[in-house]
Amino acid sequence: MSDVSATDRTYEANMGDYFALLKPRVMSLVVFTGLVGLLVSPVPVHPFIGFVAILCIAVGAGASGALNMWWDADIDARMKRTAGRPIPSGRVQPGEALGIGLALSGFAVVLLALATNFLAAFLLFFTIFFYAVVYSMWLKRATPQNIVIGGAAGAFPPMIGWAVATGSVSIESVLMFALIFMWTPPHFWALALFVKSDYGRAGVPMLTETHGRDVTRKHVIVYTLLLVPVAIGLGFTSIGGPVYLAVAVVMNAWFLKGAYDIWQRTDADCEADKHKVEIKVFKVSLYYLFAHFGALLIEAALRLYGIGGWA
Repeated sequence: MSDVSATDRTYEANMGDYFALLKPRVMSLVVFTGLVGLLVSPVPVHPFIGFVAILCIAVGAGASGALNMWWDADIDARMKRTAGRPIPSGRVQPGEALGIGLALSGFAVVLLALATNFLAAFLLFFTIFFYAVVYSMWLKRATPQNIVIGGAAGAFPPMIGWAVATGSVSIESVLMFALIFMWTPPHFWALALFVKSDYGRAGVPMLTETHGRDVTRKHVIVYTLLLVPVAIGLGFTSIGGPVYLAVAVVMNAWFLKGAYDIWQRTDADCEADKHKVEIKVFKVSLYYLFAHFGALLIEAALRLYGIGGWA
């Protein structure tokens, strides 16, 4: 990793700077999907154990964020969007971020193993390793498909939550993983199409930079088409049901229509309406994941009263 010129000046860090290392926005999504994976499982979990498990998932996500910021500090310093992060701005030193990331990783994995089971702890360890090493250190700077494969790191939390409760991996947890995994590329690329990035200047081979916007638009529709059967299929498992299926049909029709509209557009269209369609599709993608996992929670609540699922 190259030196970070933005750290020539140093400042006294506060708690907010250290908290920013943990990428709290990403952490909130991780906590939500991990909690859903825990609550929809067929095996009840003691509330205290459940709290500890979600805490470990959150801390593990934060550790991944700190390690990512440590490794990517040179890139962050060259991009306007990230130049104000704690390390490139000089508020936190790289060594501090590395130490925090490693310490939190060890804490989260060991505590989860002791409080729940080794499968859940291994999945958490692998998630941190995948994000920090496979994605950040290898894929991000090596291939325009980085966000596709790297998206797996954000897809593991519901699988971890399920493993906490059941001690196993099942079709339900695999499909929850696949839902997030397949959602990530069209969600990110919809954003990339209307946000002017400086990834190219930073040497990061994002698809919009390496292959252009027309190719990116095609990727959006292809990955959305692959996403739809995963989302619908989850509705026919033991954690699905009529409520989930209704939500999935509506949300996937909405998202697919948006992806089709993006596919049909040209750069001239985007300039003429200031990326109106791309912005709309990105907003839909934000609701998309919350709606699916929220519907799974509703199905779980209904099953408590014997009225959920397909029974």
